[in-house]
Amino acid sequence: MSTPENEVFPAQMRWETEGSSRIPFMAYTDDDLHKKELERFFYQRHWNYVGLEAEVPKVGDFKRTVVGERSVLMVRDADGIHVVENVCAHRGMQFCRERHGNKKDFVCPYHQWSYTLQGDLQGVPFRRGVKQDGKVNGGMPADFQTADHGLNKLKVATRGGVVFASFDHNIESLEDFLGPEILSYFDRLFNGRQLKILGYNRQRIPGNWKLMQENIKDPYHPGLLHTWFVTFGLWRADNKSELKMDARHRHAAMISTRGQAGKADQVTQVSSFKESMQLHDPRFLDIVPEPWWGGPTAVMMTVFPSVILQQQVNSVSTRHIQPDGHGAFDFVWTHFGFEDDTDEMTQRRLRQANLFGPAGFVSADDGEVIEFSQQGFESKPYHRTLAELGGKTVENTDHMVTETLIRGMYAYWREVMEA
Repeated sequence: MSTPENEVFPAQMRWETEGSSRIPFMAYTDDDLHKKELERFFYQRHWNYVGLEAEVPKVGDFKRTVVGERSVLMVRDADGIHVVENVCAHRGMQFCRERHGNKKDFVCPYHQWSYTLQGDLQGVPFRRGVKQDGKVNGGMPADFQTADHGLNKLKVATRGGVVFASFDHNIESLEDFLGPEILSYFDRLFNGRQLKILGYNRQRIPGNWKLMQENIKDPYHPGLLHTWFVTFGLWRADNKSELKMDARHRHAAMISTRGQAGKADQVTQVSSFKESMQLHDPRFLDIVPEPWWGGPTAVMMTVFPSVILQQQVNSVSTRHIQPDGHGAFDFVWTHFGFEDDTDEMTQRRLRQANLFGPAGFVSADDGEVIEFSQQGFESKPYHRTLAELGGKTVENTDHMVTETLIRGMYAYWREVMEA
């Protein structure tokens, strides 16, 4: 794709083809597009992940998180889980600074306005004014009603212990949003057993938020980039596999069954395959099949736009994508198990979790290549990426040698962003 010498930053984004296989770099670098994405994907018509019910097990427990770039609180009261925006109705302050805690109510430190756990305004200092020298000075107007000035409340949906929220109260049901194909894999992981929180990782990745959605819709790279995966057989191109999408191609599941570590013609040609590599601690490959797997040893789900739901052998986690401008996002991992796990299984999950997270044997690679990709986009904003492995169509497949899921996501992106 050639560009005139005098053209550096295009006035608007241009797609090279009618399809979605050639994605303009500008989709990752333009601030106005990013703001439009926040409105259309995070604040309207989409369910966004906010956490797990197990993170707020007691009445008064809360977790501060985000939907898009807006701060919200997931909180439990006697009636269940609520999600409210972390913005005081008085002067707009983000009043809660703790990440986790337990409170009887929320009080803004600026002017002491207080709210119930459901977000209803319950107290306003000096609402009736102050009595001085036999008269009342100040106070709120006579028509002021506390019921009109609560926190912004989000619509909440929970399923299998996972909590989603939306600023859009007219949104379709969570089940319709996911669609039957992806819902079946969601229910496979979150099958009703009580979840148990094992720990968190958090990292800042200097790249566009969509790149992490792409990364987990991309089966092309794991057997090429990740030495661990290809050498020890956890994820390889020659594994039995399937790629599935919802009807609108926004969500996806990459489903794989572990092959055997060792030689294979297609694998030994790959530089990341290290035949001589040995583990100092073989317990990292102490993999125990679990009844709920139903065959696959790994299922990586992307629920657009905000979360990755991961099962890689015995390690299970959620990965929350939290945008911060067009060129960075926070990435929060919540590692969990199940209340009925044995102590041995809990230790196995924790041990295998070292594959993932900011310094994981696998995931550190992803953060680095996303950063380098963003640097390339910023330096050459008139160019485009190529996602044509396996053709230019968008369809489910029974193999990994394709970029169909990325093409599907950008077909949906074009539908929503260019409407």
